[in-house]
Amino acid sequence: MIRAIRLTSAPARAAALRRLAAPPAASTARWTSSTPAAEPPAAPESGKPTTRSIAFPPKPARSAAALLPNTEPALVADFHLRASTSPDFRLTETFLAKYRDVAPPFGFNGLGELVYLRTYSRLTPDGGNETWHETVARVVNGTFNLQKRWIEAHHLGWDARKAQATAQKMYDRIFKMKFLPPGRGLWAMGSPITEKRGLFAALNNCAFVSTADMWDAGNAMSDPLTFLMDASMLGVGVGFDTKGANGSKKSVVHGPSTAKPPATFAIPDSREGWVASLGFLIESYFDGGRRAPIVFDYTKIRPAGTPIKGFGGVASGPDVLRDLHVAVRGVLDANRGAPLSSTTIVDIMNLIGKCVVAGNVRRTAEIAFGDADDASFVDLKDYAKNPHRAAYGWTSNNSVFCTVGHTDYAPLAARVRVNGEPGFFWLDNARAYGRMADAPDHRDAKASGGNPCLEQTLESYELCCLVETFPHNHADYADFAETLRLAHLYAKTVTLARTHWPRSNRVMLRNRRIGCSISGVAQFVAARGIDTLRDWCDRGYKEVAAADAAVSDWLAIPRSIKTTTVKPSGTVSLLAGATPGMHFPESRYCLRRVRLARTSPLVAALRDAGYHVEPAVGSEDSTVVATFPIDFGGDVRPLSEVSMWEQLALAAFLQRHWSDNQVSCTVTFDPATEGPHLHRALDFYQYQLKGVSFLPRVEAGAYAQMPYEAIDEETYARMVAQLGGNAALSRAVSRAAGGTDPEMERYCDNNVCSI
Repeated sequence: MIRAIRLTSAPARAAALRRLAAPPAASTARWTSSTPAAEPPAAPESGKPTTRSIAFPPKPARSAAALLPNTEPALVADFHLRASTSPDFRLTETFLAKYRDVAPPFGFNGLGELVYLRTYSRLTPDGGNETWHETVARVVNGTFNLQKRWIEAHHLGWDARKAQATAQKMYDRIFKMKFLPPGRGLWAMGSPITEKRGLFAALNNCAFVSTADMWDAGNAMSDPLTFLMDASMLGVGVGFDTKGANGSKKSVVHGPSTAKPPATFAIPDSREGWVASLGFLIESYFDGGRRAPIVFDYTKIRPAGTPIKGFGGVASGPDVLRDLHVAVRGVLDANRGAPLSSTTIVDIMNLIGKCVVAGNVRRTAEIAFGDADDASFVDLKDYAKNPHRAAYGWTSNNSVFCTVGHTDYAPLAARVRVNGEPGFFWLDNARAYGRMADAPDHRDAKASGGNPCLEQTLESYELCCLVETFPHNHADYADFAETLRLAHLYAKTVTLARTHWPRSNRVMLRNRRIGCSISGVAQFVAARGIDTLRDWCDRGYKEVAAADAAVSDWLAIPRSIKTTTVKPSGTVSLLAGATPGMHFPESRYCLRRVRLARTSPLVAALRDAGYHVEPAVGSEDSTVVATFPIDFGGDVRPLSEVSMWEQLALAAFLQRHWSDNQVSCTVTFDPATEGPHLHRALDFYQYQLKGVSFLPRVEAGAYAQMPYEAIDEETYARMVAQLGGNAALSRAVSRAAGGTDPEMERYCDNNVCSI
């Protein structure tokens, strides 16, 4: 007899594993023997075990109502009736025709368009790939369909004429890149991922999960770890803490029982199956050593190289998952007999990140938060002390929780001078304040962490959606204010969409947290000055607050707990030709290097258009590097002219006048001249910031093929003259990209762009 375990909830999985801990009743349970899978545990000494099989139930068919964002059960039946007579929202063909032949304002001499075509241009029904005007239409249609379903499901009254007029305004501002949805939204909104599969979590940029309650009754202790894996496989960046390492009796790592027959889990070929396998493995090491050993059957997982429909890319095969299982066993075995340590928590989370990267996700994003007094946590990136972590420690940024007025920054700053870590997070500021210019309101008292780039305050299991505006692309403040209203509307609409995680839905429905960000700050200050930025930030913040009140009342939902942020930006700012977030460029004129697979059809297209392409140093057999000349424009100041103190001052300025969440700020500093002052800078700015990280300045040419390299105007002009122009690149890349879905958009940081 095969005992089936339903994995629809964490308590159900935990209960199932507890049942596996007991031997099956002789009168009813007949466990089938199976062929041992990879790395089976040792057999019990007393007799030959019979291997038990864990059956993973098929996914239940989901009705159309199940895909609705937060539809109340009492309204589901009525929605079915309305859905049969009410068509989806669509922008009119007459309106869209106006943009069909308009050249999009992609930035940076073809780099913006290259990133778009490979990352956001989805397959169309005729087998081709979207153009920019089609992508924007898909995104806007998807946004207004979310609104329409919510309004109609709750009988709030849908105004089709007003919706069409507002959607056209939103379309125009996205098309002209006055604001852009996050890369997640450009990739997924209005696509089959949300419209057919109901994976609305894919619209969110980032998340946080705490390990503090992993030992509480009713929770599966593996929940925080499996949540991170599930979210990471959807491309969502996740932060986590180490509070589960609390020394409690429940947290002692015992290992599986050697007296019980092992149970085999045949891993389904799905994201859910991979995540469940990790949960089974981890939980078998706890509960006083009463749990049955777990072995895995990998035969259902598709072979490497198989195309992945919908999410793009190709399958990695079972090896990366098998490697994860082996590595996690090793980490837990090393912790046996002692309470779960902060190092073990971070090790497992980082190993998950490594698996996700190897498993056809080109990048993952994690941030680990630990106690500033936890020496083992602070030393995690010291590979002289922890050489084994060099293979996977790179998958997370590591930051420490600091207490305003009480943390000793000197020993921490000494470590930062070496490798830039740890970062610093003042959770008490994040909980007490919105903007630092305003009085403390303690609205975020339940917050427990933040996202990987630390621009968002978050509660445990909370996700959030960010949207990016470009003040520099506006004629005047009135123009910018209209953009803010529409950017807010996009982000607020995403909060209508539920995820497949009940614990996330509970906090997200209550908080409705969003992040309206500004990018191109360095360009704006160079062109219009710091006082104009202050004025636009102060007035703009009030504009977003007013928009939030109006839209919340219209949708009959809570007002957002926080609404503004400054994200570091990544691929989205490249599309618009903007400097990322608040950061300064290496120089007005730069080379921007981008890595591609050697076998990518883009390689020939880029060479044909005149771009320099060369083998990647250290990965010559698999990767190439393409180089793009970039002009950031105007009198924008290079990073070499901006001191550590000025960067901190700008971050504090934006935290005071704009962001009620946080400001993602990586301060570049000179280790020799500014490094000795780091702890004093932290003493001052702990009262003005919520979080900050540092990066030691690297001299030009310190290593080959750096992502950015400063060049002079003459070199820039010569390189541009050799190119075939954006039109040539567009034709070449479009031909190369034709007929394939873009790979899943990932959470992106601010210093590397992989394609």
